[in-house]
Amino acid sequence: MKSSAALTGSRVKQLLTAAGQRRILVVGDVMLDQFIWGGVSRISPEAPVPVVDFVRESYMPGGAANVARNLTALKTRTDIFGSVGRDAAATQLKKLLEEQSVGCAGLVVSANRHTSIKTRIVAQQQQVVRVDRETRGDLDEASTRKLLANISAQLGRADAIIVGDYGKGVVTQTLLDGLRHECRARGIWLSLDPKPVHELKLTDLSLITPNRKEAFELAGLTDDTRNTNPLADAQLMRAAERLLAELRPAILLITLGDLGMLVCQRGQKPIHIPTVAQEVFDVSGAGDTVIATFTLAIAAGASPLEAALLSNHAGGIVVGKVGTATVAPEELLANF
Repeated sequence: MKSSAALTGSRVKQLLTAAGQRRILVVGDVMLDQFIWGGVSRISPEAPVPVVDFVRESYMPGGAANVARNLTALKTRTDIFGSVGRDAAATQLKKLLEEQSVGCAGLVVSANRHTSIKTRIVAQQQQVVRVDRETRGDLDEASTRKLLANISAQLGRADAIIVGDYGKGVVTQTLLDGLRHECRARGIWLSLDPKPVHELKLTDLSLITPNRKEAFELAGLTDDTRNTNPLADAQLMRAAERLLAELRPAILLITLGDLGMLVCQRGQKPIHIPTVAQEVFDVSGAGDTVIATFTLAIAAGASPLEAALLSNHAGGIVVGKVGTATVAPEELLANF
């Protein structure tokens, strides 16, 4: 069914106030996002490529670190757990996170890994190319054990955990199994943004948030049609049903880009929430905003539908900004 429910401004304010009293742990692949900004007015005589005239550069936390900064932007206490190299990028990433009030004591330094850096070259507000510098192999067992120990030591003060798997090797089966065991024993909400190429066992989580492509990959199905009405899309419904049956998440949230999102729970009809985005400049990091906002809303006492509506509005705001971005409480409140 389509969502006809609405969040009032007073309810959003209530949830955001409660979120300020919660603490969320973010676990996963942390990255440093570098943006090189410039302009293009000519094509290179050396090859048919644009020449970007450099104007400035900026850095932002990326990957799971972007999930964390989305949480602190909404005034939720947040700690990050992941792996970085012994390099300048790690120092810069920690400095940026600390400036945005993200606790970094849980980051494990690994001498045989590089801190992931994604360099995006942007001209006239359009991304020209992206360069990735990273280690993609699985995190070694000793570092994984240390990471789990760091997380376990903080679970007594946590209201939820978000796992951001970007396929860089930090989120191993050992790590996920340990988190699932700890969260189930303590009754702590566990959200995960999956990376199907990683082929992890993702059963019995509180929330998984694949996009459409990822949902079909996780379900092992081919997606060769696209209906503008998701609820009338038989293939999408089949993928959702299979994921609910096989992975058994409490909530399956499938993000659908310009078609909004689909909220699915076992034994209930799926709910389609249309997008509220007015303009789309950059979708980088929008999924991070959605999982962060949904999880903090649940931790603050929202129903799954309220959490989906709130995260849908947050996602609609960030895609209207250039680069990986966050949403402030006043921006969300202005939408209701």
